[in-house]
Amino acid sequence: MKPDYRTILINPNYANYGCLSLLLIMTVIVAIVGWDWVINGVLIFLAFLIIAPILGAVAFRWWLKTNVMEDSCPVCDYTFAGFNNKQCRCPSCGETLIANHGHFERVTPEGTIDVNAVDVSVKKIDDLPNN
Repeated sequence: MKPDYRTILINPNYANYGCLSLLLIMTVIVAIVGWDWVINGVLIFLAFLIIAPILGAVAFRWWLKTNVMEDSCPVCDYTFAGFNNKQCRCPSCGETLIANHGHFERVTPEGTIDVNAVDVSVKKIDDLPNN
């Protein structure tokens, strides 16, 4: 079934209406604000398109520098990177760690006492000098 002439004129899905409406909108904009404002607006938009990615890259590098830290695991001494003030797992030993102020710390449940072993040298009583 062929569309008749009236359907083509009324149907807005044809490309002719898109070009015509764009031409009408541009004519109205130029008539209201003038050519100077239109050209300045286009130039400002092009400058924004050039400057925005550069500013975005600088801002992203600053964000990475302030939020990503690198340290070694306190359990297995494996060095890896993590986010500040976030909980993570060591990729080597699987220990749950939290990054605080640029260093990884072990996450221990409430009531657990975490101790560090200290090497104590042993002396025999016979080795002590007599008084």
